[in-house]
Amino acid sequence: MRTILVRSLAALVAAAGPALLPAAALAAPGSPTPSPGAVTVNRAGTSFLTATTIAAGQPVQVRASTGDNLYWSFTAKAGQVHDVAATVTFPRDRGGASTWTVEVFDGLRRRQACTDGAQTPTVDAAAASVTLGCALREVRPWAEPWSGDPLPGTYFVRISVVDVPEPDLGAPVDVELLVSADGEGGSPADDGELATPLVPNTRPGAVLTDQQVSASTTDEDEDDGLADLVTLPALGSRWIWTSAGGVLAAVAGVVGFALTRRPRRG
Repeated sequence: MRTILVRSLAALVAAAGPALLPAAALAAPGSPTPSPGAVTVNRAGTSFLTATTIAAGQPVQVRASTGDNLYWSFTAKAGQVHDVAATVTFPRDRGGASTWTVEVFDGLRRRQACTDGAQTPTVDAAAASVTLGCALREVRPWAEPWSGDPLPGTYFVRISVVDVPEPDLGAPVDVELLVSADGEGGSPADDGELATPLVPNTRPGAVLTDQQVSASTTDEDEDDGLADLVTLPALGSRWIWTSAGGVLAAVAGVVGFALTRRPRRG
């Protein structure tokens, strides 16, 4: 009888244990937490070029509209594992269910795979908020050019809605974002190092000055010699038909003049 009573009490404690534990103890292990003293960011970009720069452990709180694409960028180093956590809070009255997504791109704007987290959850109209998450793979110090492995450099985070009722477009939402970084330093097992981080080229071209243009022209002339002094256009069908038409027009003019010319009277 005593054994049965002990087993019953143990089962009761096990069933009621989660309800007796504090909320902090029930939090998922490894969830991102803000860095001490980090300044909250209240802005977000609307494209890759205007992405707001944030640091790992720096919280983000912005007010946006349903349908906006929100962009942030952060720097990743070799050996780090980043975890992106976001929460979108909706207004009380909504027209229906909606689907949200969080995406991460590297410096070459290649979409990175998530190993964990609710990347594209769908919530019904009664939900007050939705939680998004994406745990990235460990950043490698180097990789083959054809692979899509995460490499050191700039990464972009984009939060957007992919499916929403039309009446809900433009409704205000509150977005909270936090990117964490665990670990630092390249792995010796990779036996390599990336020469230059994958940073997006925000200045694709530059205007040359007159001195630079003349210097480059002089160098090309010295290398190519006198062959560049005479440049002939490439002959094609357009040149052939134009030349043939000119010749035919000249012949037709001469023949017409000969036929219509009248002899002079003495």
